[in-house]
Amino acid sequence: MDLSQALEITSCTDPGMVRSHNEDSIAADPANGLVVLADGMGGYNAGEVASGMATTVIITEMRQILANTKPYDLDSGTSEEIAARLVRDQVLKANSSIYQAAQSQAQYAGMGTTLVVCLFYDNRMLVAHLGDSRLYMLRDGEFSQVTRDHSLLQEQIDSGLITPEQAKHAQHKNLVTKALGIDPTVEPEIREYEVRPGDIYLLCSDGLCDMVEDGDISMTLEALGANLKLAAQQLVQMANDNGGKDNVSVILVRVLREYPAARGVMGKFLGWLK
Repeated sequence: MDLSQALEITSCTDPGMVRSHNEDSIAADPANGLVVLADGMGGYNAGEVASGMATTVIITEMRQILANTKPYDLDSGTSEEIAARLVRDQVLKANSSIYQAAQSQAQYAGMGTTLVVCLFYDNRMLVAHLGDSRLYMLRDGEFSQVTRDHSLLQEQIDSGLITPEQAKHAQHKNLVTKALGIDPTVEPEIREYEVRPGDIYLLCSDGLCDMVEDGDISMTLEALGANLKLAAQQLVQMANDNGGKDNVSVILVRVLREYPAARGVMGKFLGWLK
């Protein structure tokens, strides 16, 4: 099923006002309902190599797989849908590619990247993430953060050591506890959500959420939501206007209409049994 008629996708990325080059990488495959955002880390150009590898591997591999397989197909052994396994496998493949490159080439030593992957299918959205790049949702005027950062700061908030307000002014905002490519293997956090027509989803690097308050992001999406491209450009401009201390990237996805899976009779029957 071609989802390019059910989803409107736009993006914008910028080096910011301080960095000389952009270590963020964004990619989309609208027909397959797939979007990927990565924020690289590492010396020289290693960060952009890591993030570029992540988006390229995941988009390329998933496109090839989805040409012959549907995310809602059932695993013959477990009778569970294969979507989560498909996404997890490609994230792990990207992790191995980045890790091996970092081990074999001195200039890439220690490189890694955060990651947010969204796969839309069957009126749902599967999200896999690592690190502190985020996914937000605007639904019926309510703006909320969908992902939870894998960061030292978030752990300190969770344990009550600091308040969310204190966290805004912390010095160690960018210390992530999970990332792609740092270790030989990694376990992405994967969740699935029901979506509704009219929803707007925002994937962003921390260059946006560190520089722009959630309330201002929400107001911008509500005010400019009818023009997603303008909204994306405005969010990036706001981050730069507030100092632009980091690269800033956003992907916006609007759900235009329902996109139920085109299952056969047997598929529907097995789905009812789940």
